[in-house]
Amino acid sequence: MTEIDQRYLVQQRKINATEKDVPVFAKAMRSKTGVFEGVSFIRNKEKASVMTLEQAQEVIDWANAKKAQASLYVTTIICKGQ
Repeated sequence: MTEIDQRYLVQQRKINATEKDVPVFAKAMRSKTGVFEGVSFIRNKEKASVMTLEQAQEVIDWANAKKAQASLYVTTIICKGQ
């Protein structure tokens, strides 16, 4: 039985960030059956969704397509320990 590699977070920072602009982290919204429905970005890293690499890429793709101001941010996948 293989373990699922769930250790990634999605982080978003403003392109021209100042010191007061803190990064935000993705909180994935899923249905009761586990189907991806969307994402919201929160400041609390501890409450952010920990996901697989494929799920993290799905979050980035959704955010770039659906969020109106996505072009103002740099969105990256980071390992949980970073």
